[in-house]
Amino acid sequence: ARLVESGGTLVQPGGSLTLSCAASEGTVDTNWMGWWRQAPGKEREFLASLSRGGFKPIPYYGDSVKGRFTISRDGDGNTVSLQMTNLKPEDTAVYYCTAHYVGGAYFLQTNWGSWGQGTQVTVSS
Repeated sequence: ARLVESGGTLVQPGGSLTLSCAASEGTVDTNWMGWWRQAPGKEREFLASLSRGGFKPIPYYGDSVKGRFTISRDGDGNTVSLQMTNLKPEDTAVYYCTAHYVGGAYFLQTNWGSWGQGTQVTVSS
């Protein structure tokens, strides 16, 4: 697989969790990487994106997770993480890692060319 997510699990409301995604080196364009999620019965939702280069890359977040989720990249540029805090039951979803951003709006699925298989996050007491 070119993108592999990890870290999904069951967590209590108010808890924190960090997801990671590793890209197989040389198999996918990782200049930009991002996170999405899809809850049962809902459309896939953009969460965050971050570029690899530059002095201080600017992250972009979806409105529903601003202030609670933080996206970060590692030094080699092939891993992206999503730190999630103050988790709520409505955060329950399958979380997907994306790469190979082709341009245009970050929040459009069609502008991302590579997707991971997803990792399940369940927020419940």
